[in-house]
Amino acid sequence: MYSFMKILLLAGIILGLAGCTYIDTNHTITSKNANTSSVMAADTKVQRSKKRMEIATDMERHVKIQTSFESTINSLATQMLENTKMKTNKPVLFTSFVRLDNLKKTSEFGRLYSESMINELSNRGFNVIEFRGQMNVSINDDGEYFISRDISKLKKTIQDTYIVVGTYSRQFKKVILNIRVIDNHNGRILSSSRATYLHNLRDDCVIFKDCKPARKIKIVAEK
Repeated sequence: MYSFMKILLLAGIILGLAGCTYIDTNHTITSKNANTSSVMAADTKVQRSKKRMEIATDMERHVKIQTSFESTINSLATQMLENTKMKTNKPVLFTSFVRLDNLKKTSEFGRLYSESMINELSNRGFNVIEFRGQMNVSINDDGEYFISRDISKLKKTIQDTYIVVGTYSRQFKKVILNIRVIDNHNGRILSSSRATYLHNLRDDCVIFKDCKPARKIKIVAEK
């Protein structure tokens, strides 16, 4: 009888240990599965980020960095048209593009940049309006004029429009340009684009026409 009880007790211990081992193994398998899922999720994020970086690099190389003024304008217009939030039939008003470090200062480069964008987007179907048109055509001995910056000769108000603003920043061997299209009704930015004009000039004063005058040498009679 005593031996039989010992056998039962021993069997109970063995079964208990087997059950613990089974639970332990189950827990280990569950942990491994969880770790595997976590690693796979992290890897998916990495691969997705890598793909986005590849696309961004491709965009930078072929679209955003340009080596001529014309291709830079084309790049900015193309990027802007990619945004589907814009309605091309709504009137669009362009402002002179300004220096990034002084938003009240422009230059011939900034005005040319703005005028070129007017041409590019108008040809691509935008409803660009010219708000600088006078109430009348003025004439003098030198010619006939319609566009003016004399406020007294212009309309006092303009219709609800999109407004295009732009900035440029002079950097070593390049100019960085940014454009935003703003809804005049609520100030919301509808589209934006950025491009780098890589001119590779050590001194861009030729582009901006602000080169310092050549040093003058005084000529004197030798004594």
